[in-house]
Amino acid sequence: MDSREEGEHRGITRRFLLGGSAAAAVGFSTQPTSAAAEALEAHAHRLWYRQPAEKWTEALPVGNGRAGAMVFGGVARERLQLNEDTLWSGGPYNPVNPSAHAALPEVRRLIFAGLYAEAQALADAKLMARPLKQMAYQTAGDLLIEMPQLAQAEIRDYERELDLDAALATTRFAANGTRFHREVVACPIRQIIAVRLSSDRSGAISCELGLSSPLQRRLVIEGDTIVLSGRNGDMGGVAGALRFEIRVRVFTRGGTFAARDGKIAVEGADEVTLLIAMATSFRHFDDTDADPTAFTPARLDAAAVKNFAEIAADAAAEHRRLYRNVRLNLGRSAAADQPTDARIRTSETATDPALATLYFNYARYLLICASRPKSQPANLQGIWNESLDPPWGSKYTININTEMNYWPAEVTGLAECTTPLIEMIRELAETGARTAREMYGARGWVAHHNTDLWRATAPIDGAQWGLWPTGGAWLCTHLWTRYEYGRDTKWLATVYPLMRGAAEFFVDALQRDPSTGFLVTNPSLSPENRHPHGASLCAGPAMDMQILRDLFDQTAAAADVLDTDAPFAAQLRTLRGQLAPDKIGALGQLQEWQEDWDAAAPERDHRHVSHLYGLYPSHQINLRDTPALAAAAKRSLELRGDESTGWATAWRINLWARLGEGEHSHRILKFLLGPGRTYPNMFDAHPPFQIDGNFGGAAAITEMLLQNRGNEILLLPALPEAWPAGSVRGLRARGACTVDLEWRAGRLRHAVLVSAVGGEFRVRLGARSVSVMLRPGRPVRLTGATLRARLDG
Repeated sequence: MDSREEGEHRGITRRFLLGGSAAAAVGFSTQPTSAAAEALEAHAHRLWYRQPAEKWTEALPVGNGRAGAMVFGGVARERLQLNEDTLWSGGPYNPVNPSAHAALPEVRRLIFAGLYAEAQALADAKLMARPLKQMAYQTAGDLLIEMPQLAQAEIRDYERELDLDAALATTRFAANGTRFHREVVACPIRQIIAVRLSSDRSGAISCELGLSSPLQRRLVIEGDTIVLSGRNGDMGGVAGALRFEIRVRVFTRGGTFAARDGKIAVEGADEVTLLIAMATSFRHFDDTDADPTAFTPARLDAAAVKNFAEIAADAAAEHRRLYRNVRLNLGRSAAADQPTDARIRTSETATDPALATLYFNYARYLLICASRPKSQPANLQGIWNESLDPPWGSKYTININTEMNYWPAEVTGLAECTTPLIEMIRELAETGARTAREMYGARGWVAHHNTDLWRATAPIDGAQWGLWPTGGAWLCTHLWTRYEYGRDTKWLATVYPLMRGAAEFFVDALQRDPSTGFLVTNPSLSPENRHPHGASLCAGPAMDMQILRDLFDQTAAAADVLDTDAPFAAQLRTLRGQLAPDKIGALGQLQEWQEDWDAAAPERDHRHVSHLYGLYPSHQINLRDTPALAAAAKRSLELRGDESTGWATAWRINLWARLGEGEHSHRILKFLLGPGRTYPNMFDAHPPFQIDGNFGGAAAITEMLLQNRGNEILLLPALPEAWPAGSVRGLRARGACTVDLEWRAGRLRHAVLVSAVGGEFRVRLGARSVSVMLRPGRPVRLTGATLRARLDG
């Protein structure tokens, strides 16, 4: 260390000591912890079972971002249910109701007059989208592998598994003395799904291979390839505009194969490899003229130059590039030796901290598999869906669910996975500008509570659920979050127009509440709840005001960073101060509406806790700066109850973690991991399946270990007694900062921080805090005693 570096070292040490009240020593290390070098523990990265899947929610998912499959692990009949992320019903359409603009002033007048039911009836007739229902994500079909000779065989040593680290689904069993082995991988590099069938006996693989789909279709055999082509479905009067194609190419080592009754029959092979490619004619939300037959053969040709082992190795390497960014260890008990479904059945009573680790790892696996650059964003079911008309259309519900899908992305090292979400926001800004203009007569852009592949932005489903105008505004907070974590100013300049447009809409659309003088949204609602006046519609629900405070703050801050648009930033700050404030009601709760209606609301245990957005995911409400509002938020949580639908349960865990309530958070987490809210394959149960609970649960586990706002980093803010010892490597904090933690006996042993851009950070541990100056790329290892935990290297 030269004299200059030594002086900087002393300066950092002095700032750390002066910033906190602990009198312990501080240590530094220039060597970062290498998470990739740590040995992988199988129980933390493996789902496994002793029997095939009987139901779809027992099958195991693979995906490459664009194409996905659910693997059932059958013996005599294996099923791979297939999805392609642009295969949705309908086609490009404009759902804005042509009568909306003229009727809007009267709806607003009725709401301000307290005539809520009348306003809702008029809105249903005049404001809601045409068609009222958006388009649905649809299954592509099934690949069936039939081995009827095994139907009566004696099956031994059956096991199927999903290796989260290798992104590989495997089925193994012995039948009449022969051991069979099946592997499935979805390769993001080759954009195909590959299957290998093998055994330990020469010539033992005989099977029939077939494709089916519930959509309009044509099936032909072209030599070694099964080709299924067709069209997507109509919905709500919108004609299907997509063509799609699935190709399965068959490769055998030994044996023979031939076409038979619309299938390919393989006889006496030593090994069979199947390559699956899927495509649609989708190019863009307003362009369906691509040729799927130009993609599928080319993808198969490109993949065919490699054998299965090479394809699987490529897929694993690309998957691990993201998956291994974070390593979590919450401890282990004997329960981790049991099959995954058995662990889920007993999770609420057993001591199984490793199940939470597995759930966390599984969520990160799912996001990598469902959301990659050039794919669509993860929808309500990620990328996996077996229906033509799935629950809620498997759409993008942007009044919580789509946002929740991406809660763990930045903090768990998966920023790249947000790329499809950001592209969707760009596209919504286009369609949303049309909706803003035609429906509201406003500038900028708006999106309501749902969207689909075609980026529809008008309010759907009925005024009770859909007439909520802040979906696009909420999505824009993810743009600022991406900047905060990465600190890429050039990138921020590319998304600033999206933030500006979302804010500009509300500059035009906000209304002055005649009874209070505050600016409010009107019409709106508190998703998806009803108030005591026979309706959902209202003016200025708490969630809207909280979201707009974030939108205005973040857009103005972005303008400051970019040194642009100063007058508009000033205008937003002025308007922000005129938004209706949060209020505390008679029950001590944070009010959900402008009026104190919570106690009389029809569903006091409603799944949505929309008015608590300000606590999480926002940071407007917190224990230190707004203790009265934090106490009111806590009271609202108590009134709502802990147990709800899957995703709503996950949200509650995050909220309790923000309140520093580790034991309460863990108690709800055990419920989330139980059989009522987690299916045997670890998919989240709303019920039925919605993937947002998986992602929200992973975010909640992270919140219990690390919280971050601005330049503040909170270490172990809600650590429960159930995780007395553990470690995590690679968590991310704002300021392009990576954080590693290790704790023993509930006390933090050390934290290692490194920032790509550097800067001063305030590190909090319980009630105490320290100031740390980081130099770009230089790790700092902090040690020292504190009130609640200890950093002892």
